[in-house]
Amino acid sequence: MSNIAGKAYAMNVVTPMRWYTAWWNRLFFWVASKRPQTTLGLQTLSLIHYARWVIIKPHQFPRLSSQQPEENVKYAYMFFFSNFNGSWNQYVDSFSSAIPDGLNLFWFGSIKYPKSVPMLSFHRYITSNQIWTDYYYNAYPMAASNDVKSASKLKKALVTFIDSSKGANPEEFLKKYNRLLLDVQHDISQMGPNPVVSLSASAVERNQSREGTLCRPMSD
Repeated sequence: MSNIAGKAYAMNVVTPMRWYTAWWNRLFFWVASKRPQTTLGLQTLSLIHYARWVIIKPHQFPRLSSQQPEENVKYAYMFFFSNFNGSWNQYVDSFSSAIPDGLNLFWFGSIKYPKSVPMLSFHRYITSNQIWTDYYYNAYPMAASNDVKSASKLKKALVTFIDSSKGANPEEFLKKYNRLLLDVQHDISQMGPNPVVSLSASAVERNQSREGTLCRPMSD
């Protein structure tokens, strides 16, 4: 369960690429950076803390010392890192639904990539290439990404309220305070553990875990 810290799940996927397709992928990443609509669907998923793709060329792998033998790496590798809220299945399904063409563009050069649709093949590909997270620190384990955004909005509103209410008489203060509550009512919440997605899904996972048949990434 080391992939999980509170409400957040850390996903790390490493996929090999032939050297010549790595150049094409770098070009696609550059185009995507200039065309925000490429990842617009991704930006609408509030469960995502962040997502990042990085391409490492064969000669770019680090050596910890001069005594470490140089590795004969035949492939370039693409590293995908992401932190998100919810289950593994929810995230991968949402990813595939939100930007299927974008995923196909980013992973097109990865060896044996099956495309994001149908989802079952995509699930198997991610599962086969996911690297387990041994150590995972989360500063706000009981906070979802929306909780963090709401806390930021609430802090800004409170700072503004404090400045604007200095020297106010009781009637003015109460008026400003009530206005504040109305403005931030959608950003005030209590943080806690993840709710159960569904009782049936929880029962299936519990039974499979007991029988030892549950795939590790999908158990979270």
